[in-house]
Amino acid sequence: MIDKEIIASRIALELKDGDLVNLGIGIPTLVANYIPEDENITFQAENGIIGLGGLVEDEQEIVNAGGLGASILQGGAFIDSCTSFSFIRGGHIDVTVLGALEVDQEGSLASWIIPGKKVPGMGGAMDLVTGAKKVIIAMKHTNKGESKILKKCTLPLTAAHQVDMIVTEMAVMQVKKDGLHLLEVHPDYTVEDIIKSTEAELIIDNVIPMKGVN
Repeated sequence: MIDKEIIASRIALELKDGDLVNLGIGIPTLVANYIPEDENITFQAENGIIGLGGLVEDEQEIVNAGGLGASILQGGAFIDSCTSFSFIRGGHIDVTVLGALEVDQEGSLASWIIPGKKVPGMGGAMDLVTGAKKVIIAMKHTNKGESKILKKCTLPLTAAHQVDMIVTEMAVMQVKKDGLHLLEVHPDYTVEDIIKSTEAELIIDNVIPMKGVN
């Protein structure tokens, strides 16, 4: 499996039957491809879809929030932006899965701008991280060898102290009141590899192999 698939398939294991889940652009959009058919998980796209399915390669009239071709499941619905953000801001989203430029050990994240570079805008991320009941970050562990998991974010924040879990191709981490806990490590890496690739201070107790990885 490539890195993106490792991340998406592992996050899929965190979703529970009956959850209403929002998927951000990038790696998060892949999560829908790894949901078992017998599980009742509903995906919401902030551009106005309830019942979003997996990505499709062929050109479609239906697109997800990232503008990629997507499917809609039987029983799905199209809604307007006001209704879509009422779900988000009203606390009805059980889980949101988002990408990030940086995350820190306090659960703060930066995901919308690198100063001096053009960006399309912050999108709905600020609403999602404060409105969803659980926030999972899906991202590569490093950027050109530099850690993206820091003691303190250096870029402008999307939100402070809102992240619950971080999943990378190397590890699974959970933000708790006492700090950032290392829970799982991909079999291709060691705990020492994770420590070297992570600027943040990790709390290491009972680390297990990453779930869902053969």
